[in-house]
Amino acid sequence: MKGENSNQSISYWKLFNAQMHFFNVLSYFLLFGCGLSLGVILSFHLKNYSLALHITQLPLSTRSASTLAQPPPSQPFNPVSGTSHGDRIGLTEFLEPPHVIHDMDDKELLWRASLAPRIPQYPFHRVPKVAFLFLTKGPVPLAPLWEKFFKGHQGLYSIYVHSDPSFNLTEPEGSVFHGRRIPSKEVEWGNVNMIEAERRLLANALMDYSNQRFVLLSEACIPLFNFSTVYSYLINSTQSFVESYDLPGPVGRGRYSRRMRPQVTIQQWRKGAQWFEMDRDLAIEVVSDQIYFPVFQKYCKGACYADEHYLPTFVTMKFGNKNSNRTLTWVDWSKGGPHPAKFIRTNVTIEFLERLRSQSQCQYNGNTTDICHLFARKFSPDALYRLLKFAPKVMQFHE
Repeated sequence: MKGENSNQSISYWKLFNAQMHFFNVLSYFLLFGCGLSLGVILSFHLKNYSLALHITQLPLSTRSASTLAQPPPSQPFNPVSGTSHGDRIGLTEFLEPPHVIHDMDDKELLWRASLAPRIPQYPFHRVPKVAFLFLTKGPVPLAPLWEKFFKGHQGLYSIYVHSDPSFNLTEPEGSVFHGRRIPSKEVEWGNVNMIEAERRLLANALMDYSNQRFVLLSEACIPLFNFSTVYSYLINSTQSFVESYDLPGPVGRGRYSRRMRPQVTIQQWRKGAQWFEMDRDLAIEVVSDQIYFPVFQKYCKGACYADEHYLPTFVTMKFGNKNSNRTLTWVDWSKGGPHPAKFIRTNVTIEFLERLRSQSQCQYNGNTTDICHLFARKFSPDALYRLLKFAPKVMQFHE
């Protein structure tokens, strides 16, 4: 009995030890599992923290690096002065006349020239100038006479020359015509592209804010008075000088096309000399016209001769009250034909020049005057010698 009890005690002890061993092993597994889980959790959180810290710091370092790497923003370009707004731009730079040689096409040029301030008072000292616009085939053969005319009057005039694009000779550096040729296109007599050339000349001259009066001349024109007289006459005039009249018959109303209606009617159709003189306000209107000039481009062809009809019609329709309806350039049409008389060397005498200066009477600023023509044409190149000999005496050029 004692032995059985002893055996049972041993069995219970072994069973107890086995259970304790199982619990110990289970405890180890539980602790290991908890530790492993905790490690995984801590590792995951530490990884996220490191990644978040990296993401947070990355834009700062990238932004700093990009700021150092990028150049300062470029300043917008000023097309008027040719400089950027980062430079000091004052009114003087803005008013500086652009070079006559440029790369603008006609659309860009006319748009630029059409810009006008709406405040009439100038916020600077402005000396008004007269812009002399020469429409030529090539050189100005009477240039030595014009040199004498302009001598001593710098700052009171501007010169612009529209010649055939094929002409590439350069005037001497000392000449007033040196560097004054504008970008040009081919012009044909009687063609509407002659008006395009006139608008091109006006547009180039309008970009100089000091130009107040604009006179169109040919290579065959001469001045009839000295510069001071011409300048005073033009600057002080209250009107422009675009010849305009209504002419019945085949070379007047007979050139009108009914396809021009409704923009231009037969009652509004006018004729006049090509050689004009106008003030700045009218010049801006001419280069800005997008209603009537396209009609002439389309329908005034062949024997219509747009240069004799566009400006007389347009000015009379829109600005007739500010126009004198006469030209300042004298020509002789007494011999008939499509062209005026040409004067050669033997025609030029002191008496002849004096007669051109005072052979008629007209209205100027509401008063009667015998100074009606400031220029004359059509003089051939071989007349230059006698013009240089007699004109300075008659016209009292500045020496």
